[in-house]
Amino acid sequence: MKRPSVTILVANLPAEKDRRVIRECLSLEAAGFDVTVIAPRGDKSLTILPGSERTRLRPYPVVVYGSGVLSFALEFFWSFLWITIRLLGEIVRGRAQAVQACNPPDIYFPLALLMRALGRPWVFDHHDLSPEVYVSRGGDPNPLVSRLLVLFEKLTLRTATAVFATNESFKENAVKRGVDASKVTVVRNGPAFAEIAPSPDERAEGPLRVVYLGVFGPQDNVGGAVLAAEELIGLRGRTGWRMILAGDGETAAELRALAGERGLTDVVEFTGWLNGPEVDALLREADVALQPDLPTRMNQLSTMAKTVEYLGRGVPVVAADLVETHATVGEAGLYVPHGTPAEFAQAINTLLDDPAMRDRMRKIGRERFRDFLSWEHQATEYIAVWRRLLRVPADPPRIPAQRRPADAPSRAEAP
Repeated sequence: MKRPSVTILVANLPAEKDRRVIRECLSLEAAGFDVTVIAPRGDKSLTILPGSERTRLRPYPVVVYGSGVLSFALEFFWSFLWITIRLLGEIVRGRAQAVQACNPPDIYFPLALLMRALGRPWVFDHHDLSPEVYVSRGGDPNPLVSRLLVLFEKLTLRTATAVFATNESFKENAVKRGVDASKVTVVRNGPAFAEIAPSPDERAEGPLRVVYLGVFGPQDNVGGAVLAAEELIGLRGRTGWRMILAGDGETAAELRALAGERGLTDVVEFTGWLNGPEVDALLREADVALQPDLPTRMNQLSTMAKTVEYLGRGVPVVAADLVETHATVGEAGLYVPHGTPAEFAQAINTLLDDPAMRDRMRKIGRERFRDFLSWEHQATEYIAVWRRLLRVPADPPRIPAQRRPADAPSRAEAP
């Protein structure tokens, strides 16, 4: 019997770098679906998604990278053109029985209308609040662009057969945009149990480790982490601890320059992108994890993927007191009111000085991950929606195999 098939559209990352999409693909495979991913070209040698058995990659070339309004518009037009070409190819081949579109950007609603006219489900996987992301990137937001982004978000949500929201705030946003609540399913970000190696019985020797894992973008406030390291020197000196910033992005060069200018290269380490096993090893040895996101509207409503990665390894979290962060982390975190470098440094210092508090928060974080946040819980809801939309009978539940080759990349997404 022919397997049901789903085509997933991604515009902002190569498929092999999007951890959420990788988990979705593996879950669909484990449930008996065929999957094709259309995404920007990354590793030119790949035809199958790393770690999967049969998920096909249909990449498209990227020659335009946005940095301003006009260049972003050109980038989005280019991605829309190529995704349309690739999707039409999948329809002709008979493989696109249903489509999942991941944002940003929110521009694929014309394709949603086409698929629905063909009687095929179109599902929107809502990764980011695009209007809020635009405002959070700094500068003076153009009111016309902001209104246009809100309109695109509304059209994207309303033309979907179903919507995946990454948390309850995203679901509430979709309902406010005119989507029936019954069409929205919360599927959170986060690793699976199988992605996490067993924790060591004893802490590795060496300096205490403060870790940031994720994207280096204007909205991520990683500069606040660098400046928090400078404040932390004033509280506990330069020895016995290190801050490790793992990731990359458009502000990476600026952040390295900042650390050099402030004389922090002996206490702040930049690792660049880490693959899955390297991320796991880093977080299992971390003593404190930092989420430096500031209390903007976008951050209040977003669940940071990096934060669930922290909890999965039981790392106590220091963060600004944001609505969805508090809902995710609970008592496994220490919160500050405004997210200033001095506040972050004081909270980090408190945790580094209190092993008993860290142990208590570590246990709470692991329990929250085990009972609520891990991908195994999310995959159940995710697959149930696809079975309903494609009228696929339910099999006995089984957890997808999370096969991680050593070279599979890992990236923690802002919302």
